[in-house]
Amino acid sequence: MIEVIPDWVRRRDSLFVSARISIISIFLLLLLSGCSLSDAPVLSPKGPVALAERDLLFTAFGLMMIVAIPAILLTLYFAWRYRGSNENSAYTPNWEGSWKIETVVWLVPAVIIVALGTLVWTSTHKLDPYKALVSDKPAFKVQAIALDWKWLFLYPELGLASVNELAFPADRPVSIEITSDTVMNSLMIPALGGQIYAMAGMRSEINLMADGPGVFMGRNTMFSGDGFSDQHFKAHAMSEPDFQAWQGKASDTGTALDADVYTDLHKQSVADPVRYFSSYESELFRNIMKKYAPVSTPHHHVDSTEEGAS
Repeated sequence: MIEVIPDWVRRRDSLFVSARISIISIFLLLLLSGCSLSDAPVLSPKGPVALAERDLLFTAFGLMMIVAIPAILLTLYFAWRYRGSNENSAYTPNWEGSWKIETVVWLVPAVIIVALGTLVWTSTHKLDPYKALVSDKPAFKVQAIALDWKWLFLYPELGLASVNELAFPADRPVSIEITSDTVMNSLMIPALGGQIYAMAGMRSEINLMADGPGVFMGRNTMFSGDGFSDQHFKAHAMSEPDFQAWQGKASDTGTALDADVYTDLHKQSVADPVRYFSSYESELFRNIMKKYAPVSTPHHHVDSTEEGAS
């Protein structure tokens, strides 16, 4: 025998579900009340690369909402229209379909996919991290080496090096060569641009630029062990006088980064303080990459005379 549920029971259960959803929604809003878009560097970019990436994110999100919003609204409408207590809703179990609905269901997503594909294709080439940024001044060169669990920055133009601090002139693009002397890492300065991997024996590159002087947080976004959560640094985009002052401070307070010092620096350490080096081996970056280069084994060539003798 089938049990018939009274309408008042259905309405009560529906009210309970609505109340639970409302309570959860209010709780989530309270959790997010302390968040601000200005505190999210991805949504509040401070450079042209990060700005283009944010605009791409918003554009893609808007295109996807063309499908998502109607789907959500129609789901809520169907749940209300065909609720159990609505005896006037039509019941058509033998309904076969509608070419109008099928056209909308298939054509609209297909158009959006084509639009997203075109957008991703053009934006991928436009935002190529290896692509030099247009500027009336030459790019400032930096070499970044990922260690456990810190970042070593080399400045070929200055002959200086620093640990867990990146400094560059605010009025010039910064071009960063990246490698790793440990496991895979990933360098990212969210306010200035996207992330790019640091891999042992390989060289990657990212070109960034700041809108003006400022201090931006950078970090490793690839989990790499115990000290991963403390592997972050500050990127200082400085005015020319401030950068000259920083250069003088690094030269005066730094020590030479020779082989013995680098061996000690290479050891695992957590939450390293900022350190400066007044000099370093000019080929340090390339030598670190060569450490992981595959060694080819020479093959013994057997000529015809040896073969005949055997």
